[in-house]
Order: sequence, then C-alpha cells, then structure tokens
Amino acid sequence: MNSFRQRREKILAAILEKRHVSARDLAVDLPASEATVRRDLRAMAADGEIELVYGGATLRRPSDYSFRSKGKRNVEAKRVIGRLAADLVGEDEQIFLDSGTTCFEMLPFLKARRRLSIICSSARLALELEAPGISVILLGGQYRPDRMDTVGSLATATLDQLRGYLCFIGADGLDQNFGPAAADLESADLNRRAVRNSRQTVLLVDHTKFVAASLCKVVDWELVSRIVTNRAPTPEWMDFLGARGIQVDYPEE
Repeated sequence: MNSFRQRREKILAAILEKRHVSARDLAVDLPASEATVRRDLRAMAADGEIELVYGGATLRRPSDYSFRSKGKRNVEAKRVIGRLAADLVGEDEQIFLDSGTTCFEMLPFLKARRRLSIICSSARLALELEAPGISVILLGGQYRPDRMDTVGSLATATLDQLRGYLCFIGADGLDQNFGPAAADLESADLNRRAVRNSRQTVLLVDHTKFVAASLCKVVDWELVSRIVTNRAPTPEWMDFLGARGIQVDYPEE
C-alpha cells in the first residue's frame, strides 16, 4: 500500500489534470480502498490543499495571493531561504528576481554587492533596491496593485530582449509530474519566459510547497538547476531531484 504522502501526490496530480475527481475513481487509480481515499481527501482539505465536494474533491477556490497576505506566511522560513539564495550571487552579476515574497527576502543580503544588475517586475522590490552599486531594470506592463508587480505582453516583450542572467523564482506548489507551478496564469507566463531566457534557474521554495501542487505550470523540471529551501525535502523528493541533476540547498541542522 502506498504511503499517504505518495497517495497525496497522485491525488493532487489527478485534480490538477481533471479539476474534479471522485473518491471512487481515485480508489481504482491509486489503488486503495475508497475509505482510505476519503480519509486522505479529508486530511488534504483540512490542510487547505483541496476542497471537498459531493463524492470527491476539486481545486481550492482562489485564495488571497496578494503580496501583503503571502508575506505573512512562513516568514522565518523565507528569511532563511533568502539568505542562502543571496549567497549564490557574486559581484558584477546580472540576476532576475520574481515578484514573490521569498525572492523579496534576498534583498537585505544583496545590498552590499557591488556592480549588481537586477531585473524585476515588482515595484516594491525596485523601491527597496535603492543602494549604491545596484542597477535595476523594472519591467513595464499591466500593473497589479495587490501584488505590486507588472505582467502581460509588455513585460514579456522586455524579457525577450534580455539574456545571460541568473534567474531566481518562487513557486506556489510543486509536483513531481507537473513541475513547479504558480497560482495564476500571468505569473506563470512571466516566470516561464524569465526561466527560458536565463543561463540558469534557482527555485526558492519553503518546505510547505513540496506537499501542495498549484494550478499553473511554470516550466519542466529540466529547466531548474537548483532549489533553495529551509529544510531537507523527503528522501523521495531528494531521489527525484538528484536523478535530474538538481542541486538542493538547505541549512545544516
């Protein structure tokens, strides 16, 4: 019998693919008893990963993904990740930072760098980067007040003129079959373009992202070079990432 963690990953993958799944069908696909599947679904709903509906489960309704709201979640973990990620940036470097709150935590550790060029779509991030020796390229586009960032065709058109930078992005969820994912299409599209035009991509995710998939795929795992997180992933995740040559950085105990 598969462990709950393994069944959960398969359940999330099925929900992402089909949007709605029945407990009966999941029991056949896993395989597991229908009672076990229903217990798993209740546990996942309690963790906020899915929503229960009659006979099965579906994707969660849209949540509050504003910058202020996300900034209050797992704050200490994000600070740890921000410090580790900043250690990967040297002087005379060009980097892309996505507009998420985890990349934002890199800023206190980057301000001492000299001759650093930063590409970003976040107005708040750009304002925080006022420091000697730092050059900022702020992408134009459609402004989202809740996230304080820009998205859309103007932003991606600017990214298409840029190459050779080190790319740092976050994710709202991870799935071994689906890949890193964002909660909305606009963020996924912009980060996808940023990854494809970069020389290397570093994914910044706290431990909760390894057990919760998200809706909109960003890229395949093959385009991720490194993951920075706040604690060691499970052995199954380490095996999965190691088989794909993805290095994982986390604090030593």
